Amino acid sequence: MLTGKTFLITGVLMESSIAFHVAKLAQEQGARVILTSFGRTSKITRTIAKRLPVQAPVVELDVTNEEDLAALADRIGEHAETLDGVLHSIGFAPEGAFNFLEAGWEDVSTAIHVSAFSLKALAVAALPRMADGGSVVGLTFDASYAWPVYDWMGVAKAAFESTNRYLARDLGPKGVRCNLVAAGPIKTTAAKSIPGFEQFEENWDDRAPLGWDVGDPVPTAKACTMLLSDWFPATTGEILHVDGGVHAMGL
Repeated sequence: MLTGKTFLITGVLMESSIAFHVAKLAQEQGARVILTSFGRTSKITRTIAKRLPVQAPVVELDVTNEEDLAALADRIGEHAETLDGVLHSIGFAPEGAFNFLEAGWEDVSTAIHVSAFSLKALAVAALPRMADGGSVVGLTFDASYAWPVYDWMGVAKAAFESTNRYLARDLGPKGVRCNLVAAGPIKTTAAKSIPGFEQFEENWDDRAPLGWDVGDPVPTAKACTMLLSDWFPATTGEILHVDGGVHAMGL
């Protein structure tokens, strides 16, 4: 399904991560994959990259670093002439951002910068390698609600979802589709950093008509891979829910 395509995948930190499984599925479907990482986590990403069907190259990218963003197209060019898609699987908020009333702007601004503005920054940085169009896919946690414990990360996700719509507007004429996958709770590195996240893990399966396995990132990864493919040629600005159906249920 993806033979001849090349994708940039961010956020590969563990073999259990959604991004790892997107990279794995993409390779199994014939795509070339390039990973990103930065700083001390680069060593971890390079180790995990060896566990893919084909070891993927890793380029340096801190999405809050303007020099890294400016150099991204050239760094990609060391491995591929063009890109067909980008997966944004990046999110971070300092611990203080998980106390809504007491959080200060420094913590909140970090959450919004890393978890929302970075979608625009990444898409624009990769755009020179997407001259023939392509797909930008991001991962969100449904920001329609005020979730327990999520606090300013929830606000950042609301900004992230809005950013996706504006990207869809501005990149559509360039042939680039921009969509998000709203996943149910998965035991990932990001989830472990959220105090009290086990509240979601404990209740989600009971509320999901299809059931939900917090230890299985594959359904979410499959949705991301499909959105990266050419099988959604006229879909952009969309949020696809992969949550067992919880988003459609009442309390």
